[in-house]
Amino acid sequence: MRERGAEGADSVALDEAKNAHRDRYSEAQMIAPEEVLMRASSVNQALNKVYGQVKRLERGAPGPGETTETAAQAQYEVWGMLRTMRTAMRHDLGVSRED
Repeated sequence: MRERGAEGADSVALDEAKNAHRDRYSEAQMIAPEEVLMRASSVNQALNKVYGQVKRLERGAPGPGETTETAAQAQYEVWGMLRTMRTAMRHDLGVSRED
C-alpha cells in the first residue's frame, strides 16, 4: 500500500485473511488454554486495529494521525505479540522450555 497504493485484489486478499483469522480465532477460543487465549486476544485486538486503519486508508478517510506509515508500524508491532503467543502455545504443548 505504501509503494503502489491499494488495488482491488489487495482488498479482497486482506478481507479473506481477516475472515480466515476470525474463524481460527473462534475455534481457538473453544480449545486453547487460558494463557494462550490471553496472548491470542492481544494479537486479535492488534490485528483488528491495523485492519481498521488499513480499511480507512483505503477509503481515503483515515482517522487522526493514521497514515500508511503508522499502519505499517502497528503491523510490525504485531510480530512481537505473535512470537509471545507462539511461545505460550509451545509451552502449553510441552515442546519448549519455560523462559
